[in-house]
Amino acid sequence: MSHKKEHIDVLLQLCLEQKQSAQLEVYNRYYKAMYNTAFRIVKNSAEAEDVMQESFLNAFTKLHTFKGEVTFGAWLKRIVVNNSIYHYRKQQKQNEVDLDDIMYKVEDNDGITSDHVFTELKAQKVMETMKQLKDNYRVSLTLHLIEGYDYEEISTIMNMSYANCRTTISRAKESLRKKIQFA
Repeated sequence: MSHKKEHIDVLLQLCLEQKQSAQLEVYNRYYKAMYNTAFRIVKNSAEAEDVMQESFLNAFTKLHTFKGEVTFGAWLKRIVVNNSIYHYRKQQKQNEVDLDDIMYKVEDNDGITSDHVFTELKAQKVMETMKQLKDNYRVSLTLHLIEGYDYEEISTIMNMSYANCRTTISRAKESLRKKIQFA
């Protein structure tokens, strides 16, 4: 076992004992990477900061559930990704506007709606349809298509093999295509 791994194990044990200095050291070690992860999903600095803070609180509260099957960083990153996706969806839901309002606002003098609106409506339809996918399909597609993670990163975050990750994303894309066709 490496010294760094050994050190994080000691820190995590101290965190379980509610030692604030250990929690601060764990936070300092991981906060930049976790902030960057949250920022890639929520696309807003202040919101990413909030998601990151909430994720650390969740991690310290649920640290007793960490089994060490993956690295602590991967476990924490999964918490950040899940919280970020949840926050992103919540924001999207709050930002939804009635379709009639959109059409009314973008009509020009001739009453013809711009192509830009149709493109945005298509994107909104894809996002809405993604919500209907199985959880592992939805999360893997979000990470891949929206967040730009590669297969290796996604397989680590979702705790699956590289081949399984590629298969899951391929099946998720196919499922999304079918749902959009029949919607």
